[in-house]
Amino acid sequence: MRLGVLDIGSNTVHLLAADVHPGGRPLATTSQRTVLRLMRYLDADGAITEEGVRALVDAVAEARRTAEAEGVDELLATATSAVREATNGPEVIARIEAALGQELQVLGGETEARYTFLAVRRWFGWAAGQILLFDIGGGSLEIAAGADELPDAAESVPLGAGRMTVQFLPEDPPGPDAIDALRAHAASVLQPVAERFAGLPRPDHVVGSSKAIRSLAKLAGYPAPGWSSIEKMILPRKELKAWIPRLARIPAEMRQELPGITADRTFQIVAGAVVLHQAMKIMDVDELEVSPWALREGVLLRYIESLNWNAPTP
Repeated sequence: MRLGVLDIGSNTVHLLAADVHPGGRPLATTSQRTVLRLMRYLDADGAITEEGVRALVDAVAEARRTAEAEGVDELLATATSAVREATNGPEVIARIEAALGQELQVLGGETEARYTFLAVRRWFGWAAGQILLFDIGGGSLEIAAGADELPDAAESVPLGAGRMTVQFLPEDPPGPDAIDALRAHAASVLQPVAERFAGLPRPDHVVGSSKAIRSLAKLAGYPAPGWSSIEKMILPRKELKAWIPRLARIPAEMRQELPGITADRTFQIVAGAVVLHQAMKIMDVDELEVSPWALREGVLLRYIESLNWNAPTP
């Protein structure tokens, strides 16, 4: 059967369609992304403006049409922090559901972390042992750790790359004082999180997921020995730190000329780099591995598990 996951995030509306069968890995057939950067559409009260809601509804309607054209049997529609935390969230959700023609599942931050951790666990396998996960979205940063498919600890903090760009780095390019202010804010938010994770075993693998981390790995990292750059990248903390002042000096429109930095990430990649570096530093991580699977794949995998694959008895 063909399943679809519609991820309505803080930065993009992303449709992933995949063919699934018992005992097999999902095989992606379609990936459609609409860039919104919803943090730009928040008013002073934290509500998504009418312009932002219309852009969101249009993107959702387009994704629905694509899913129908691609023969998706079941569409799993989820929303994360931008919709979850908007002061007019209930109204926005109602309009999204009208455009979808079905119910929208609004994920809490911890649930988001758990779905992503499941995807990373499946990608790396049981032999990976203890995993520590970082996932940066537009609105939030998720951190999870554990040795099983369900993490022993999972946290979500409001340190997303889009959110931090709006709050701390509105100028283009940002000045060093703004970078320092963001760095101090991220450290203060992350310190109690690090303390709560400190009692867990040291990770065998530290993993980063999300488009922002993949972009930073292509910029400042290198392929893992024996792997292609598509399959597995390594992002060292030292190299990430070295790139932050260089990225901050470059205007946003010129950053897409750099390796791995796509047009939809140019404005918020500096904030993403600062937050990720602080997370790695506070959690005492020297380098991380990049997972190609993240939230969408986790939602897909969890739904597949719920299906009854038994053939009917004659």
